Amino acid sequence: MAERKIVRPLLKLQVIVRDSRFYPILLDKRLGKDAPIRLWTIGSLDLINIPKTALFCSKSCPGDAILNATDQAQKWRSQDRCIISGFHSPIEKECLQILLRGVQPIIICPARSLERMRIPMEWREGIGAGRILLLSPFEPSQRRLTATLSEQRNKLVAALSDEVYFAHATPGGKTARLAEQLLGWDISILA
Repeated sequence: MAERKIVRPLLKLQVIVRDSRFYPILLDKRLGKDAPIRLWTIGSLDLINIPKTALFCSKSCPGDAILNATDQAQKWRSQDRCIISGFHSPIEKECLQILLRGVQPIIICPARSLERMRIPMEWREGIGAGRILLLSPFEPSQRRLTATLSEQRNKLVAALSDEVYFAHATPGGKTARLAEQLLGWDISILA
């Protein structure tokens, strides 16, 4: 039996400053003075400049929205569409599992610093293959996820996207408020 080679990609933390050639101009355009001064990344910076679809879903979600979201994730996977999300809500996590079985690009934006973050082996392999980028606007001191950081992260994810897909937004909830904020942006909103 052949011995399986273990992939151990270099997980180098990189910082992109606002005047860098890698800094996404969409952030300044859409967030203005609220655009982060720095971004921390691990993975291929080339993914920042390709077309992206943002994925959002409220924590609680009806069954038909769950089925629609997982079907959509399978379509994105077969279409090689780059998906960007925090992948935090249960449905977003489920969609990430579907996407990880493909070869399309994925940008994962945790609502915390990347420094000292435990990176799952599946993600490490994708980073090593150049198809996963971890991206965060949060300083190294921001190690714990909070509701405030989640909201800031979600705005960043939307600002980096060419289109936004809302699997479900609970009326009056944070995801619904984000959808309302995006109405003034030049961005396609899918539901």
